[in-house]
Amino acid sequence: MAKATLGLIVGNRDFFPSRFVTEGRNDLLQLFKEMDIEAIVIDEKETNLGGVETRSEAKICGELFKKNIDKIEGVLVILPNFGNELGIAETLRISGLNVPVLVQAYPDDVQKMSLEGRRDSFCGKFSACNVLRQYGYAYSLTANHTVHPKSESFRKDLEKFVAVCKVVKGLKKARLGAIGARPDAFKTVRFSEKLFERSGISVTTVDLSEIIGNASRLKDTDSQVVSKLDEIKSYVPTQKVPAASLLKMAKLGLVIENWMNDNEIDATAIQCWESIQKNYGVNVCGLMSMMGEKLLPSACEVDVAGVLGMYALTLASGKPSALVDWNNNYGDDPNKCVLFHCGNFPKSFYDDKVEMYLADVLGTTLGNENVYGALAGRIPSGPLTYARVSTDDVNGKIRTYFGEGRFTDDELPTFGGRGVIEIPNMQTLLQNLCKGGFEHHVGISRSHVAGVLEEAFGTYLGWEVYYHKG
Repeated sequence: MAKATLGLIVGNRDFFPSRFVTEGRNDLLQLFKEMDIEAIVIDEKETNLGGVETRSEAKICGELFKKNIDKIEGVLVILPNFGNELGIAETLRISGLNVPVLVQAYPDDVQKMSLEGRRDSFCGKFSACNVLRQYGYAYSLTANHTVHPKSESFRKDLEKFVAVCKVVKGLKKARLGAIGARPDAFKTVRFSEKLFERSGISVTTVDLSEIIGNASRLKDTDSQVVSKLDEIKSYVPTQKVPAASLLKMAKLGLVIENWMNDNEIDATAIQCWESIQKNYGVNVCGLMSMMGEKLLPSACEVDVAGVLGMYALTLASGKPSALVDWNNNYGDDPNKCVLFHCGNFPKSFYDDKVEMYLADVLGTTLGNENVYGALAGRIPSGPLTYARVSTDDVNGKIRTYFGEGRFTDDELPTFGGRGVIEIPNMQTLLQNLCKGGFEHHVGISRSHVAGVLEEAFGTYLGWEVYYHKG
C-alpha cells in the first residue's frame, strides 16, 4: 500500500507551449512512483494533455477527486506554466475536499526566455494563491518560490507535505481514550473536551474500576493472557519483576487493548497512580511503553491534551513518541535540562541497557511491591522535537508550542526514564512557557518535525502556535 494518496492538479494556460504540461505531469508521476505516493489524476486524454484550465476541465478533475474523497489526503498543484487560477480553485470547490494543498511552480531558465521557452510560473503562483485564499482554502508553499520537481529541494518539500497531511488527517478524526480520573492534585492537566471536539477530536472515557475489575476476573490460563504475558517478557528484560506482577500486567494490558479496539482509540491517557497501585498492585508504565512502541501513544496522569501532542508527533514522524516532565536544570548550562518520567518511554527511546523494574519514586509511598512494571533507562544522543497542545478555555482556543533540539550523552547519574537535552536559547523558551501558563508535561520525539507541526497546527487546524526557533 502506498504511504500516501495525493490528488494532482496540473495547471495550464493554453497560450504557453503544450510540452510544459506533458513534462510537468510526467515529472510528478515519476516522482510519486519513486516516493511510493499514489496519484489521483485525470487521464491526459480527458482534458487538454491532462491539465486543468477551463471550467469543464475543472469539473472533470473535481468529480474524479470527489469519487476518491475518502482516499485523498492532500492535493498537489503544479504550475508548469502560468496556469489558470480559476481552474485550480474550481476543481477544489467541486471536489468537496478539505485537505492540505501544496502549490508548486516551475523555474524558468534564463537562457530560454523566448516565446517558446518561457513558463511564467513565478508570476502564476501569485495568482493561484490569491484565488485560493479568496475561495477560503488554506495552502502550503515550497521552500523556494520556484523549484523543479526533480530537485532534492522539492523532494524534501513533498516529504514534509505528506507528513503535514498525515497529521491533519489523523488529528481531525482522532479518538482519544481517558482511562480513569486525573489524580486530584494534577489540576495542571485539565482541558476542554468541547474545544477539541470543534477540531474533530473526540474523547472516550472509562472508569478505572471497570478496567481493574475486568482484569481481575481473567483466568491465569486464558490463552490471550498467556499470549500477552509472552509479549511483555519478550519486550525488554523482565527478570527483576516478580512473576505475579507480570501476570497482573498481562491481564491489565489485555483489557486495555480490547477496550481500545472496541472503541477505535488512537491514543490513551491513563490514571497511572495511585489507584492502580493501591487497588491492583502494579505500575502501568511498561504497558504504556509497549503501546507507544506500536504507535499508539499513552500519556501519564490522564493528560489527554498531552497525549494529543504525542499523537501529532507520531503522525508527523512515523515514530514512537513519549511524555516527559521538564524536570531539572543541568548544572549551570542555560541551554540544557533533564527530562524525566517514571518509566513509560517506548523502548526505542532507550539505550541498550533498558530493563523493566519498579517505579522508584512511587515506591517510597505506595510500597515497592505495588509499583513493579516501570522501565528504567537512559535516552542516548540524537535528534529531538518537543511539542505540547493545551486548551485555553477562557479565550476559547487551542494553544500549542514546539521546537527542536538534541538529546546529549552528558553524564546523568540518576534513576528512572531520563535524558539530557540541549535547546538553543532555552531560557527564552522556559520564560515563555511559564508566562503562558503551560503544563509541566511535554511530548517528545526522536526526530526533527517541528516544521510539519507548524504547518499542520497553524495553517490547517487554526490553532495558536509558538515555534521556538532559538
